[in-house]
Amino acid sequence: MSIRALILSGVLAATTALPAFAQTEIQWWHSMGGANGEKLNEIADKFNQSQSDYKIVPVNKGKYAESMTAAIAAFRAGQQPDILQVFEVGTGTFMAAKNAIYPVQELMKDEGETFDASAYLPAVTGYYQTGEGELLSFPFNSSTPILYFNKDAFEKAGLSTDAAPKTWDEVAEDAKKIIDSGAAKCGFTTTWPSWVNLENLSAWHNKPIATDQNGMAGTDTKFVFADEGLVAKHWANLAEWQKSGVFQYRGRASDAGPSFTSGDCAMLLESSAGRANVLKTSEFNVGFGMMPYYKDVEGAPQNSIIGGASLWVMRGKPDDHYKGVAQFFTFLSKPEIQAEWHQFTGYLPITKAAYELSQKQGYYEKNPGSDVAIKEINLNEPTENSKGLRFGNFVQIRNMFEEEMEQALNGSKTAEQAVKDAEDKGNEMLRAFEDQQQ
Repeated sequence: MSIRALILSGVLAATTALPAFAQTEIQWWHSMGGANGEKLNEIADKFNQSQSDYKIVPVNKGKYAESMTAAIAAFRAGQQPDILQVFEVGTGTFMAAKNAIYPVQELMKDEGETFDASAYLPAVTGYYQTGEGELLSFPFNSSTPILYFNKDAFEKAGLSTDAAPKTWDEVAEDAKKIIDSGAAKCGFTTTWPSWVNLENLSAWHNKPIATDQNGMAGTDTKFVFADEGLVAKHWANLAEWQKSGVFQYRGRASDAGPSFTSGDCAMLLESSAGRANVLKTSEFNVGFGMMPYYKDVEGAPQNSIIGGASLWVMRGKPDDHYKGVAQFFTFLSKPEIQAEWHQFTGYLPITKAAYELSQKQGYYEKNPGSDVAIKEINLNEPTENSKGLRFGNFVQIRNMFEEEMEQALNGSKTAEQAVKDAEDKGNEMLRAFEDQQQ
């Protein structure tokens, strides 16, 4: 063998013996299951294939409350993920954990990534910002309640199928005609009772839930929704409508969904993110509309507020991890990625560019009603009453709100008493959270 060949073979052997370049793994804990979870994995894979320095590793940690609890425990043990998906009611709790979280706007600036908060929908970013406008977490899967209606049942009852009823009076009137016609046994029902019938009800009518910008401006906030009278009026109406079947309560979370898709109830208040499942499981023509409003409330309708979740960055990871997290968030912000996620899942497009791209692609024209949620949250410029809410211990508080609402519906309490008790108990829980922060 020649000297040249020996040298070349030695170089080749040495090169082959070198270990492969190790990517920095970024742990992403989330709560997306089913088809949405598969789509999340697909998007992570796209980022991983787009560069060779970092690898996003998605890990499903169960339901939102479970993943949140697991992350807090992991942080205390020094085993926290880099990124955690937190549902919107956990925002206040994580905001207060200042030593545990790395504000996303600060992260992007520190890592030299271009990040323009004004490119995001105001009704989305407002939920995750400080009172000074700093974005704390990265908006990811955002939704808002809309009204679904059974067009076949409406037609059978002699009602127009061109548009959903707009006011609560119209909803009640249409529901009664549907029941009287035999087109359905139940007029309407609701998922997510507190989110729809207290939180969004108040925002939609530009009424405060609490002081200090609904908790956005400080932890010394105090619930005031009982004083406004709107929630008590609405819960009293629901209790009265339930007597004749105009309204029927079918449980918490998304438990009421099958009551609509089976044809039992003719209308459903549900998350806009439920659109794909509703269309897939309903054997009738489905219509879509904005949330109903009370026409005697001045300024209504205002704009709805979001649900869903955002991505929080956790402190305590090696410095090189944060460069990867920032690059991943830049990737997630791309219009084509956001449009893909929005169109597949039914969640809102969180950027204006993603919405415009979806329009250009003809998505809304091909899928009537798919832009109702976008129009709803952008109906008017958000006010202090309608840009979102932020309360500590809100997971527990929301459960309590729903317990009180259920007592109003089953006649154990008057609506006025249930709302007053909800406000009083909620304020006790807020003070307990505030004490924990001192």
